[in-house]
Amino acid sequence: MTSKSKNNPIMKKLLSILVLLFITVQVYAQAQLPRVIILATGGTIAGAGASADRAGYTAGKIPIDDLIGTIPSVKKIANISGEQIASVGSQDMTIDVWKKLAIRINEIYAKNEADAIVVTHGTDTQEETAYFLDLVVPSDKPVVLTGSMRPATAISADGPKNLYDAITVAINPETKGRGVLVSFNEGIFDAREVMKMSTTKTNAFDSPNTGAIGQAYDGRVEYYSNSVREVNPPKPLQLTADTKLPRVDIVYMYADAPADQIDFLISKKVDGIVIAGVGNGNFNKAYMDAVKRAVAAGIIVCRASRAPSGRVVLHDEINDEELGTIVSDDLTPQKARILLMLALTRTKDKKQLQEVFFTY
Repeated sequence: MTSKSKNNPIMKKLLSILVLLFITVQVYAQAQLPRVIILATGGTIAGAGASADRAGYTAGKIPIDDLIGTIPSVKKIANISGEQIASVGSQDMTIDVWKKLAIRINEIYAKNEADAIVVTHGTDTQEETAYFLDLVVPSDKPVVLTGSMRPATAISADGPKNLYDAITVAINPETKGRGVLVSFNEGIFDAREVMKMSTTKTNAFDSPNTGAIGQAYDGRVEYYSNSVREVNPPKPLQLTADTKLPRVDIVYMYADAPADQIDFLISKKVDGIVIAGVGNGNFNKAYMDAVKRAVAAGIIVCRASRAPSGRVVLHDEINDEELGTIVSDDLTPQKARILLMLALTRTKDKKQLQEVFFTY
């Protein structure tokens, strides 16, 4: 443009109109993008280490805005904002943080603040948080958890890719109505079925009984299957800030295990005990006698299995009706604990509790 045209009032006005039009188009395009809120809880994905080539690090050091900054291209596909719910390694995850997270998710959707939610979380208890949220979040809008196995400061950190994939999963129209999901290492997993399978590898998660339900790759999301329990999903279990969850503990069964832990929990007057039994939820005579004492004390005892796949069968090798126990179906001990805690806020009737385990 010549100096003469620059000084031309008509050209100036035309240029101003074009700039304004460009800005309007950009703002309009941005406004049409799905709104995603990322709720951060800490974990390895927000971890920082002293050296890029060492495994040691401190979890939850990097704020969520900095994590979002590692994937600037995501702004082309979604309107992103972040909130820091907690800053802990997931080994320090608590019921109070679960409640805070669940209540905020329900508030976001009740007030229509977002179209999708992503939760960043440490991997150690990510499967537990995912299942807890699946049980207490009534909205059919997406909630997707992700994390990483390598801290943000590591060589080839997997956090940015996992976070980007989780966002693409969350904004995908086919994600709606699938309940809470975990997106990790390009796999998409149902919250009820997912389990951490490796201590250090980047492909840390799988669903031993069902496998991944889909895949996120190169910005695309493909689903292979639906959870059977999503066809007629049960009503979410109610949760408020005042909800006090009963105490339920897990006792691990192993060869020649003494019953000391069960008797200790009886003395503590806990509300429930989940036995991580061997095989089909089995345990030895010492445990059998202690379970009888626990049942007599009014404690709900649920038989689960330390095996990573399969189900614990009602009235099989152990006569649950005679013993007074219930079974976890195919839930892992850690997830059976979560369901029992929530179910006990509804009822202490064993038949009803057993039906809950066959439903949720």
